Formats: sequence, structure tokens, C-alpha cells
Amino acid sequence: MCTGCSEMFDKRTLVRVVKSPEGDISLDLTGKKAGRGAYVCKNADCLKKARKKRAFERAFDMKIDDGVYEKMEEEIRNEQ
Repeated sequence: MCTGCSEMFDKRTLVRVVKSPEGDISLDLTGKKAGRGAYVCKNADCLKKARKKRAFERAFDMKIDDGVYEKMEEEIRNEQ
């Protein structure tokens, strides 16, 4: 399920956002990084919705800096 729009999609069509064991948040475009994951559409608008709802902060139980969101948004736009 996309954390931004809350719609169900096949896992392979979503982008995984992962919290590493060290506590770093990043996009996991391969889907194979170690750590806790949450999913979002390959769409910058869905990432913005998830950010506004603080969905990743709740999923990972931690505060996420604005710079992390900006980097993820840039990576998603480069993927499109």
C-alpha cells in the first residue's frame, strides 16, 4: 500500500523507503536493502502527501529531516 495515497498496488510498482539498522532513511530502488521498509508510489505527489501526513515518521517511529525528504523527491523525479 502506498503511504501517500493509501491505495493498494503490486509491491513491484512501488518504491521502498527504508530505515537502515543505523537509523538512516533512504530510497531503496532495488527493494533489497536491510531494514524496516514502507512503500510509496513512484510519484513525487504521493511522496509529498506521505510527508504531509508524517506517514514515514510514524512507520519508522522517528523524526525525519527535510533534507531527507528533498533527496528522496529528487531521486523519484530522476526515476520517472
